[in-house]
Amino acid sequence: MNLIYHIVSAADWARQESQPSYEATSLQTEGFIHLSTKEQVAGTLSRYYQHVPDLLLLHVDTDKLTSDLRYELATNQEPFPHLYGPLNKEAVVQIDTLTGQSSL
Repeated sequence: MNLIYHIVSAADWARQESQPSYEATSLQTEGFIHLSTKEQVAGTLSRYYQHVPDLLLLHVDTDKLTSDLRYELATNQEPFPHLYGPLNKEAVVQIDTLTGQSSL
């Protein structure tokens, strides 16, 4: 099983709880859903989610994804996983609650 990760607010996840797939706001605004490798989670939390309460960490099995997954260079020239379509919930194999600067 190959895992990648998505950070989402508990409220955003709950709003789509009854749906078969999840769509982050970035899917509409940027055309893809931002994800991270295990090694990238801590940096992503530090850069974009400091002082953001009630976060969840979705563990996503890449083998179960139904949308196109691409690794693309970010502004820091590091390849990040981007999902070009909705995240089908069958691919989410675990959900952790993040507290403070928790990571994997």
